Amino acid sequence: MSTKDEEDTAAEAKNTGKHLTGTREEWLKARLELLQAEKELTRRCDEVAQQRQELPWVRIDKDYRFETDKGKVSLADLFNGRSQLLIYHFMFGPDYKAGCPACSSIADGFNGVFVHLANHDVTLSAVSRAPVAMLEAYKQRMGWGFPWASSFGSDFNFDFTASLTEEQQREGAEYNYRREKPFKVAGVADSLTKQGEEPVAENAGTTGTDVATYTRERPGMSAFVLEDGIVYHTYSAYSRGLDALWSAYQWLDRAPKGRNETGFWWRRNDEYDKG
Repeated sequence: MSTKDEEDTAAEAKNTGKHLTGTREEWLKARLELLQAEKELTRRCDEVAQQRQELPWVRIDKDYRFETDKGKVSLADLFNGRSQLLIYHFMFGPDYKAGCPACSSIADGFNGVFVHLANHDVTLSAVSRAPVAMLEAYKQRMGWGFPWASSFGSDFNFDFTASLTEEQQREGAEYNYRREKPFKVAGVADSLTKQGEEPVAENAGTTGTDVATYTRERPGMSAFVLEDGIVYHTYSAYSRGLDALWSAYQWLDRAPKGRNETGFWWRRNDEYDKG
């Protein structure tokens, strides 16, 4: 088949809404072309990871305090004897009745990996503003074993732009390294969704909150290092910067229909139809 024929076939498939089909030989030819793109992407990802690790470290001088199942601890204590700490800013505010379902889907992937990280000098922990008793109850419901600390009453979430005050929300605050527009019910949370307000409102409803309360908490992750008794902040990411941590998306990106999203599709792991 000539290149022109291939293009015509692809265009016809697109117009009819059907996917292009072909022979094994045609598939292999296309796959080898894709392989080159994937290799380039892998190399580029390696380069970006190196840039990430070369960011300057920023000393943490504020005495942050957290509540855990073992009592009140400092940020240094969260390292649990290791030199590196990865924190997932889990959306679970003090007014929530349950954790964010999207964050819950992401956190399902932590349960199998945190033990491996712990044996590679890295502690993985979630942090949320809800009281620790609520976090522990939800953790038990979800079947999770990774550490989870409450920053309730601390500036931690606000300093790392994972939570907003009502005033910040009304006036517009920084999230994902840019200034958000002031909060209004229509078109809220552009940085959380590209599909409009409805998915955000639906997510909020599953946590027992309204849109304003729900979006005062934000997803993110931050990395820290402990050296010579001093804690340094090394990296933070938010919004789509968390895609790589959401393991379901990594699988969907390799599925025949991709992410295939039309709105709010994920649920907590105990809310799916067991049939």
